[in-house]
Amino acid sequence: MPLIHCSGTELFYDLTGNETGPLIVLSNSLGTTVEMWDGVVKRLAPSFRILRYDTRGHGRSPVTQAPLSIKELADDLAALLDALKIDQAHIGGLSLGGMTAQALAIHHPHKIKSLMLMATGPYLPPPENWNARAKTVREQGIGAIVDTVLARWFTPAYFKTHAHKIAYYRSLFLANKAEGYALCCEAIRDADLRPALKTITAATLVIAGADDPVTPVRMANELADAIKDARCVTIANASHLLAIEQPEETAAIMAAFVTAHEAHAAAALPVHAFETGLANRKAVLGVDHVQRSLGNAGAFAAPWQDFITRNAWGEIWGDDTLPWKTRSLVTLAMMVALHREEEFKLHVRPALKNGVTLAELQALLLQTGIYAGVPAANAAFRWVRDVLGDEADQLIAPSN
Repeated sequence: MPLIHCSGTELFYDLTGNETGPLIVLSNSLGTTVEMWDGVVKRLAPSFRILRYDTRGHGRSPVTQAPLSIKELADDLAALLDALKIDQAHIGGLSLGGMTAQALAIHHPHKIKSLMLMATGPYLPPPENWNARAKTVREQGIGAIVDTVLARWFTPAYFKTHAHKIAYYRSLFLANKAEGYALCCEAIRDADLRPALKTITAATLVIAGADDPVTPVRMANELADAIKDARCVTIANASHLLAIEQPEETAAIMAAFVTAHEAHAAAALPVHAFETGLANRKAVLGVDHVQRSLGNAGAFAAPWQDFITRNAWGEIWGDDTLPWKTRSLVTLAMMVALHREEEFKLHVRPALKNGVTLAELQALLLQTGIYAGVPAANAAFRWVRDVLGDEADQLIAPSN
């Protein structure tokens, strides 16, 4: 798990994508982790190099000090770039990450090639709301606000059609540290970047979700008006976490904007099977698992890791003929039939993330019992219990 020491702390980061492509850095929203960018990274990785990281106090990046400011978060990002020997990059951030990106452009302008500010603003009042939220998570835990937060992150339509995604990002939110979340609430409370926006000279694109109640389109237009030559685009059917709700459109907008600001914009960048496969593998199995597998491979197993990344994840999982949900169901069924316990368990949670419901998983195992045998299905039901525990029962709604 790559943690890098910089700016007096450690930051978890992930660097993936086309090694010869333009570098895009992505900074996450309050209460999220690098995984919020999975859908965008999957689409950008064939042509762009992508650096994403967990903001201080979020995910795998530790909480280190209090109080915390937006400038310090920008200093963290500048130090991360220095530690990785990156002189300049295209910087993208959403919500808190967008405020971090603004502060980076203000205090470290030499680091910026272009700026993509998503669902964000330079000032997010009222301060008493941030005080109340910080107080609540410190006293009652982060779970006390999860339902309220998720209701603002996604549109009602997305809740209805993507319950598996909601459950996944809910679990990631609950895994965050209460103190890290509270400190960032207070950093947002104290931030007012409006007076310095006129000093930003980088090419800037502001991206808004049409249905965002947190940083509405009006706020996005005001932000674009305050930065010289900035423009604003709106993504339909998207609330606050537009990069999750509409990853294809978000990635397309970002790719067009970055390409327009690259010297070699006219040249089509080649698709590299390994980098495409690596992005797919991380999106399905999780960043931690993939980084651990590659890191533990050693010289002897490295060619095998390269082979499965290129072929299984680049060529097969990268083929859009079958959606990932279908591929997850096929994979689980084959693992049951072949009695591959380790691989079956590895794919259970990714299958839920890819849209397989517990009811569908249950039906799949019943069918494998017919075609692969009762012992195989018995084992598979036990394996699901090993992975999910009581969660398996809780996620299947009782019949009325």
